[in-house]
Amino acid sequence: MAARKPILVVAGVGTGAGTGGSTARLFAKHGYSVALIARNAKELEATAEEIKAAGGTAAAFPIVKYDYKEIHDAFDAIKKHWPDEELRVAVWNAGYGVWKPFLEVTEEEVKESVQINIVAAAAFAQEAILAFQKLEVDNVGARGNLIVTSATAAWRGNLTTSAFAAGKHGLKGLAQSLNKEFGKQNIHVSHAIIDGSILTNRSRGRGDEYVNNPDVRLDPDSIAKAYFYLAQQDRSAWTFELDLRPAHEKW
Repeated sequence: MAARKPILVVAGVGTGAGTGGSTARLFAKHGYSVALIARNAKELEATAEEIKAAGGTAAAFPIVKYDYKEIHDAFDAIKKHWPDEELRVAVWNAGYGVWKPFLEVTEEEVKESVQINIVAAAAFAQEAILAFQKLEVDNVGARGNLIVTSATAAWRGNLTTSAFAAGKHGLKGLAQSLNKEFGKQNIHVSHAIIDGSILTNRSRGRGDEYVNNPDVRLDPDSIAKAYFYLAQQDRSAWTFELDLRPAHEKW
């Protein structure tokens, strides 16, 4: 029988100009059907249409908020949209950060950091792993790949990062636990530390010196290439934690 077409699902696409959009475009070029999850339906549809115009296969699955029910419903819709295909790669790229002195951080901001970085990430991981468990191992020995976009704050807290670092520490702990538990089922879980500023529509406002100097910022297309590499690794040499930074980042 011919191999069933693989599906990539990526949550946290934003405007399509950052890591989520770049990852979706790259996997689409390599033959994946791409399921896009985010809260802004209009921008999500625009990214899906862009991928399709370039010859890829993509569909938007907008949600109202990142919680268990919305994420479950999105995965259910993806299965119904491509019933004869296999979910092989899931990328959790959604995040929430607030940078303030601790005594200025509100209860709502702490709750939102925990909700997006931990609770919603756990919901996404559950749906992905349940789908992976139904599959046979692929040509490199994996049932599926779960890739989690994280940050330097998962390693250490810093000035003004109390709520952000708490969420990212929880995210890393979640990813480590899933890696240990489900690696034995040939499900590859990896945690990607992004150490530095990513070139996006928003960060382009820093000026030409920033935009045109790849030594000082990360390119989302380059991050996407690293994610594709993770998804193709042979089970004899899997990466759990990958950290990416520009050449001139201070670390």
